[in-house]
Amino acid sequence: MKTFRIFPLMLIFCLVLAFAAPGACALDAPELNGKAALIIDLDSGEVLYELNKDQQRAPASLTKIMTMLVALEALDRGQFTLEDIVTAQADCLTGLAEDSSNAGITPGTQISVKDLLYCTMIHSANEACNVLATYVSGSISAFVDQMNQKAAELGCVNTHFMNPNGLPAENHYSSAYDLYLMATAAMQYPLFMEIANTQSYQSDNPAVNNGAIMNNSNALISPNSYYAKAGSYLYEGASGIKTGYTNAAGYCLISTAQRDGINVMAIAMGCLGELNGDTENFWNFKDSITMYDWVFDNFSHRNILSATENITTVTVDLSDEGSVMLHPQKGITVLLPDDVAAEDIQRSITVYEDKLVAPIAAGTPLGRLTLSLDGKELGSVELVNSNEVALSKLEYMKQRISQVLSNGWVIALIVLVLVFLFVYLALVLRYRRLRQQHLRQRRRMEQRRRMEQERMYAESRRQREPSQIDPSQRYNDEFDFDRFFDDER
Repeated sequence: MKTFRIFPLMLIFCLVLAFAAPGACALDAPELNGKAALIIDLDSGEVLYELNKDQQRAPASLTKIMTMLVALEALDRGQFTLEDIVTAQADCLTGLAEDSSNAGITPGTQISVKDLLYCTMIHSANEACNVLATYVSGSISAFVDQMNQKAAELGCVNTHFMNPNGLPAENHYSSAYDLYLMATAAMQYPLFMEIANTQSYQSDNPAVNNGAIMNNSNALISPNSYYAKAGSYLYEGASGIKTGYTNAAGYCLISTAQRDGINVMAIAMGCLGELNGDTENFWNFKDSITMYDWVFDNFSHRNILSATENITTVTVDLSDEGSVMLHPQKGITVLLPDDVAAEDIQRSITVYEDKLVAPIAAGTPLGRLTLSLDGKELGSVELVNSNEVALSKLEYMKQRISQVLSNGWVIALIVLVLVFLFVYLALVLRYRRLRQQHLRQRRRMEQRRRMEQERMYAESRRQREPSQIDPSQRYNDEFDFDRFFDDER
């Protein structure tokens, strides 16, 4: 008896463990140090992993990405050139602390636009941002207004700037996803990535950084970054974009990496970091590397739909064939976790019913196929026909007749015609009936008249003497009599 009591308990225990165990196909999230993170496929804009991507946080020097974007747009408009010489105004040191990152620019310093851009990105020089802002917009405040306006245009809903350099300020914030929008917009300008990927830069102007070389602080691409020794964070396939740090923001990094056709951007914010002797731990780089490895080790481009695949057959009105096979206008390839099976992808087909009428040219969009995974759309493509669908003349005539007969006034006209025909036929039949009656009556009258004439003729013959009647005349009389009645008939 004890055995039978224990067995149900063991069964329940096993079921609880089965439900509590994680799914075998679930991809574990990367373990990160930062407060906010995002890794996104640059080809599709698909978010592969996110941690507080919409959380408003201090962006530190990541702000300079928007500063560069506004300046590059002005450069692209022809407002100035890279060779233009700018004189630093008195406001170039506004809001800067003594230990603020700078390139030694002071009021009255003459510097080229090119040097200002490199100082902004490579050396993260805060006063260079102020000089650039005043030169582009006339004042720092006007430039900041442009930054906020541009952020709104890009769809940044968790961003507001108070300065062009990212130094701590009340109401100065952004989010990981908004920074992705800014970075991808700036990447449309080749000069932005050219500067962002520069490992070191030295100006010909001795006033810039006191003539010293400026090294890129991004340790993923620069072996001379002061955040790492001997290139300990160098990452294969990495490029750009910008580091940032303040006490409020923590250590931050926006970068990109490409490997095996996978092109992604990683954003790490609010990370810890320390440099103590030979010990270095900067989690903005470590988190970025962790996210890149996580993607490159677990994701691949998958062809989830072939352009030659037959999807569905649809009925086509007025065609000889009656139906046509639809296939995708193009194939769909997406970046997916390797553990996603083909049968896990759901398909939804929409048919354009209003277009399914012959004739139809080959390659006409007649529907749409949408692919999704766990309710998340992976891609969508038009469904087209491979061959032309010809018009059936017989079916066309049937449809035209059906359309004509479906009109109310046509039906009324047909009813009116039928009524007219019915009345006409009734009148014709009545006329024929009356005419036949008339003819019968006339024949009876003729018969009576003939009988009367015969009687009278016979009576007249009896009154005559037989000797007085000429036989030939008798014959003629009889002949004329018959002819008379024949003519009358």
